[in-house]
Amino acid sequence: MPLLVEGRRVTRPRCCVRAHSPLEERARLLRGQSVQEVGPQGLLCVQRRELAVTFPKNGSISILGSDDATTCHIVVLRQTGNGATCLTHCDGTDTKAEFPLIMNSIKSFSDHVQCGRLKVHLLGGFSDHRQLSQKLTHQLLKNENHFPIIYGIAVNIKTAEIYRASFQGPGPEEQLLAAGTLAGGPMISIYDAETEQLRIGPYSWTPFPRVDFWLQQDDKQILENLSTSPLAEPPHFVEFIRSTLMFF
Repeated sequence: MPLLVEGRRVTRPRCCVRAHSPLEERARLLRGQSVQEVGPQGLLCVQRRELAVTFPKNGSISILGSDDATTCHIVVLRQTGNGATCLTHCDGTDTKAEFPLIMNSIKSFSDHVQCGRLKVHLLGGFSDHRQLSQKLTHQLLKNENHFPIIYGIAVNIKTAEIYRASFQGPGPEEQLLAAGTLAGGPMISIYDAETEQLRIGPYSWTPFPRVDFWLQQDDKQILENLSTSPLAEPPHFVEFIRSTLMFF
């Protein structure tokens, strides 16, 4: 499937932004927005290594969102023919295996659509010293301390508007879900748009190595060893990791 920008095929994803000035302008406009705090009504918040797909006629979900993206990328795919929208939070663990899952999830809502195309929005990442963000960007497009400007975004399913966002409080059993990710679990789809139900599991994970040791460490050790970007994590990162480790 070819990648097009302004109707022109992209042959060198690594040079995509520099070669297409409208992308830079749209990124600048998004960076300039104020962060909107999104309440729980009609919201489905997607964590790292999760995806969700829904469509405009869904009666329960009107906003898909995700946050805490440092070196991670948030990907939004939208089928312009029927408005079906997929949002996923990718961390680069196994992009090659995750990409078909992401594409198939949105295609399952497009089988009977006679027109339209897939629009892709890639958000997140920054110029981290290990260049993890750059590597993930190139993987997704192919099949002084820096900080990310945008940590979280939301997409309005009905209007297709994408905007900077933060979210009020954790979702249901957020740390339990994160435990599977921390242990190296695969990407999972968390929402059934046909039944309008959040649907997770059953799933399992292997024990986290030396969990007792990590629970005894100070905040600095946890931050430096269990984060891909220790200098850029949000303030709640260490507390969240500690509570997640309690599930092992």
